[in-house]
Amino acid sequence: MAEVDATDARARTPTLVAVCGLPGVGKTTVAERVAERVDGRLLRTDVVRKDLYSDPEYTEAESRRVYGELFDRARTTLEDGGSVVLDATFRRERDRERARSLAATTDVGFSLVRVECGEAGVRQRIAEREDDESDADFEVYATYRERFDPISVDHVTVDNSGTLEETYRQVDDRF
Repeated sequence: MAEVDATDARARTPTLVAVCGLPGVGKTTVAERVAERVDGRLLRTDVVRKDLYSDPEYTEAESRRVYGELFDRARTTLEDGGSVVLDATFRRERDRERARSLAATTDVGFSLVRVECGEAGVRQRIAEREDDESDADFEVYATYRERFDPISVDHVTVDNSGTLEETYRQVDDRF
C-alpha cells in the first residue's frame, strides 16, 4: 500500500476555516497562510465590502449584507468541492456559528482560528498599513475589543505577536 502524504490528503479534503480576531491582529497574514496550507480560496470581508459598497458606512445592515455575501461565495466554492478560508472579525458568536453550520450543511471539515496580538503590535500594524482593503483604525480595534463575543467552542489560537516565521510555524503545525 502506498503511503499518503498528510498534506496532500488535507488539500483534497474540502474544509472551511474561519479566521477571526480583532482588527489589526494579523488575521489576513494568518488566513493567507492557512489558505496555502489547505489549498483553499481566501474570502475576506474587507474585500467583499469594497465589492458591494464604493463608500462603505459600516452600518449593521451593511455588515449583515457583507457576511451574507461572504457565506454565499463560500457555499459556492464548498459545493464545487473546494476549500475556503474566511477572513473576518467574526466578533459575533452568531456569525461564527453560521460558518460552522455552513460547513455542516455542505459536509466539509470546519476549523475556527482566533488570531491574537499584543496591543503594541496592533498599533504598529494599523499605523503601517498600506494598500490594504481594511479601513479599521485603532479606535475600531478598541471598540471591537469591548464587543467581541467570547468564543465558546473548540478553536485554535495563533499568537501573531512575534515574528512572521513564528506565526507561520503555528499555522503550519495546525494545518
